[in-house]
Amino acid sequence: MSRLTIDKGLCILCGKCVEACPFDALELKDQVVVNENCRLCGICVKVCPVSALVIERGLSKTVDFDSYKDILVFAEQRGGRLSSVVLELIGKGRELADKLHQKLAVVIPGTNTESLVEKIKQYPVDTIYVYDHPELAYYRAETYTAVLEDLVKEVKPGILLVGATQVGRSLAPRLATRLKTGLTADCTILDVKPNGDLIQTRPAFGGNVMAQIITPKHRPQMATVRPKVMAPSALNTTYPTTVVLQEVKPTMLSSGISFLSIEPKPQETAITEAEVIIAVGRGLKKADDLILIESLAKELGGMVAVTRPLVEAGWCSYTKQIGLSGRTVRPKLIIACGISGAIQFVAGMSSSDVIFAINKDPDAPIFGVAHYGLIGDFYEILPALVNELKSSANL
Repeated sequence: MSRLTIDKGLCILCGKCVEACPFDALELKDQVVVNENCRLCGICVKVCPVSALVIERGLSKTVDFDSYKDILVFAEQRGGRLSSVVLELIGKGRELADKLHQKLAVVIPGTNTESLVEKIKQYPVDTIYVYDHPELAYYRAETYTAVLEDLVKEVKPGILLVGATQVGRSLAPRLATRLKTGLTADCTILDVKPNGDLIQTRPAFGGNVMAQIITPKHRPQMATVRPKVMAPSALNTTYPTTVVLQEVKPTMLSSGISFLSIEPKPQETAITEAEVIIAVGRGLKKADDLILIESLAKELGGMVAVTRPLVEAGWCSYTKQIGLSGRTVRPKLIIACGISGAIQFVAGMSSSDVIFAINKDPDAPIFGVAHYGLIGDFYEILPALVNELKSSANL
């Protein structure tokens, strides 16, 4: 581990380092003392007139990179149903594996996993690792972490992909800690260098920049991926897939949590599953005007969605919010009404097949990502569009 050291024999107690430190990490007493605020920025080292301060850099443990290869995808399931993000991870994993001329594997923890295995075998996966046990029927942090740790240490994948779901966001950091490796959360773009380094792109600073992150000194490289930002894998029912049944060791099942029962939530269609979405933003003048958006959604067989300001105003449920702090959607058609197009919103819908924007401001950023745009007031445009749709339906 790196640290700042002070040579007491050289230090003249001039106090220049204390004055220069932007973090108040140095104190001048009978000697210069370093506290927990130190960020190892090196400013104090530069200003010291007698070179009494030195940053000692700890040596990173080297990893045998040659022993780590291939891509591994965690197949999340709930009650025997495969999460939709798994097919997206398989699609991206296949792409990365082909670039590196490596193989793609999937791991399934669960019970009575035969149907899940058959489903995944319809896609271009080289190997499916199965941990089948009644205690793995539902997610528990301790058991699932132990299972994946066991497999990673055995097969040593170069890259491990996990969905950024409630389960994935609980599992991935625990596993990364066990494996002493890095983790990039909520990735929206993934690519690889020829040397195998995973280029992990994710929004940062509230979505104002897109950060590219690599993990050059540790393996495996881990990333969670937001659902609906990547295309699902294409079917390939003739791909030669090998199924490997892994041993579930008693130590893997040790947990402080006992699963008692499950009560399913009432079924409701989420905007993440909608093929048509009518979204509205700050251009909406009052909550009652949502009926205008709902009328168009009804005519098109779609769903209503909103931006964050409308949720914060209490005009709509959080479950209807699109964006970095809301849902990521990938509909066949999205109509953005009165939405400026801030990057936080765009990041949640830019993968839509067709984006149609309506805005009074011809310079609104939303027109930069839209396939089609209409400059005008949606309060005037939407009623006319609804009437036209009704007239067409009556023909």
